[in-house]
Amino acid sequence: MKTILRLTICTMLLMAVNANCQSKMVTIKGGTYTPLYGRDSLQVTISDFEMDVYPVTNEEFLAFVKNNSKWKKSKIIRLFADENYLYSWKSDTILSTTQSLKAPITNISWFVANDYCECQGKRLPTVDEWEYVAMANEKLPDARTLKTYNEFILSWYEKPKTFNNEIGSTFKNYWGVYDLHGLVWEWTSDFNSVLVSGESRKDVDNDSNLFCGSAAIGATDLMNYAAFMRYAIRGSVKAKYTMRNLGFRCVKDKITN
Repeated sequence: MKTILRLTICTMLLMAVNANCQSKMVTIKGGTYTPLYGRDSLQVTISDFEMDVYPVTNEEFLAFVKNNSKWKKSKIIRLFADENYLYSWKSDTILSTTQSLKAPITNISWFVANDYCECQGKRLPTVDEWEYVAMANEKLPDARTLKTYNEFILSWYEKPKTFNNEIGSTFKNYWGVYDLHGLVWEWTSDFNSVLVSGESRKDVDNDSNLFCGSAAIGATDLMNYAAFMRYAIRGSVKAKYTMRNLGFRCVKDKITN
């Protein structure tokens, strides 16, 4: 009951501040795919779900933080975000003059991103959901075998980063989703789940291994270096970390009749 009441209050507050603050969503038709790192089986099954068309923007997050004081820059508890949280903001509710309202929100920890999505009646995508949608190009649901597709992603990873590009500045993929590649990295609900081996003594060493050549031995597709880099980034962060090129978007389960 408390959870339902909280979601209702959050939604009403956000709508009162900005009627357009909720991101548009599209339906993602589920299926199976082979992830970079195998779990119990090579094939992973994805159920139907909905995903935000764009990453959460500065404008949307500003509306959220104005009504959720615990996530304000001056009030954040360091257990939930490091010292770089909302680093570029002038104050609790004022962005810097160089920041666009339509640019993705960054310098956000997993805890804050997770709470934002829950307050919208949504959630963060799983790694598998994110990867499943991100393997699409403009015309194909799975373009990973195309050299041009991987070259595009890798070229973005290699470029000096700019962090004020607005949402919708990259291509619209097969599902109708923008900016999965070419804008910012994105949090997932289980961002470090691939590291869990079931042997707690080994797990503490796996973060560093993802950056080494030895980690590629476990990849189901040795040529998919772009995906390998994403797994490496996920394995290197902790939930309270914030980065100027790390944002997020939300998803929700598809309700079927």
